[in-house]
Amino acid sequence: MRIATTVFLTDETVRPAWLGRELERRGFAGLYLPEHTHIPVSRETPAPMGEPLPRPYGRTLDPFVALGQAAAVTERLGLGTGICLVAQHDPVGLAKSVATLDFLSGGRFTFGVGYGWNVEEAADHGTVWAERRELVRDRMALMRALWAEEPTAHQGPYASVRASLAYPKPVIRERPPGAPLTGPRTLIGGAAGPRLFAHIAAYADGWLPIGGGGLTEALPELRRVWADAGRDPAALEVVPYAVRPSPGKLAHYAALGVEEVVVQLPAGDETEILHTLDACARYL
Repeated sequence: MRIATTVFLTDETVRPAWLGRELERRGFAGLYLPEHTHIPVSRETPAPMGEPLPRPYGRTLDPFVALGQAAAVTERLGLGTGICLVAQHDPVGLAKSVATLDFLSGGRFTFGVGYGWNVEEAADHGTVWAERRELVRDRMALMRALWAEEPTAHQGPYASVRASLAYPKPVIRERPPGAPLTGPRTLIGGAAGPRLFAHIAAYADGWLPIGGGGLTEALPELRRVWADAGRDPAALEVVPYAVRPSPGKLAHYAALGVEEVVVQLPAGDETEILHTLDACARYL
């Protein structure tokens, strides 16, 4: 099983280049970074992780800039967003950022996508909260048009783009015949449910379940929706995210067919990070 990591990197924590080198030197599989552009001080949305909202949420580094720094000093380490708030981005610019990072890292990028929880943050980007899931789906389709080998137009309910020259392209990812996807490996985060599973089957390579709880009950339904959409059952990827690991938990994931787990690191200094890495090293 591959053991990757996630952490809230901020202006008060270690730098991504240092962390990337330490992870690769120890044999960890990857580094996933979260995204928040800002946290409005006046906020009615309850934080799903509990109040008060932890300090790092309002201080996160831009994940694409930070992952680019980590990519520059590593050769094998996987790089991912966990997650990117697609509804808060211009899709043409985001397509360029994703393609550039994947191209420069030699195809090491995983596009972790999510819908967000902070209504006020999304509203400042002009996002209509009730429409955010369909908005993300449309923006993903637009980005894939720009990533296509031949100039391809997209006309959707929320955005459009002319057939265009758009380079660099993401590194070509081998997928089973008939998979309706282009671009980097794409995983969608979110709580189990019919809408989420339908979107995963429509435009992703798999699921990024936060915390990894409830998989025994959820996976049969996701696999059914995936198969009903005509997707190859063997191609579905499920990557438990922000996990506090234990031998029993990892054995349980392995029995479910999970091949990668993302463990949570503290948003701290070098001493705290290294202590956690040393504790997790026994699972490598």
